[in-house]
Amino acid sequence: MVAKVIIGAGIVFLLLTWWAVFDISQKDFGSVLKKALWGFTALIPFLGPVIYFATGYRKGKKVGSNS
Repeated sequence: MVAKVIIGAGIVFLLLTWWAVFDISQKDFGSVLKKALWGFTALIPFLGPVIYFATGYRKGKKVGSNS
């Protein structure tokens, strides 16, 4: 039972990491350095995606959006 919970949590955090990295790749953060820093932040195990979605998600602008 404990193994299933650990594996499930690992899968959730892996999916969050992939989502964060994909989202970062689709956004413009104003400079390559900022984009790279958010990318490295998202790759920090477990906390990285949480930090990105809590603080960095709204900072970038979608590339190609007209808004």
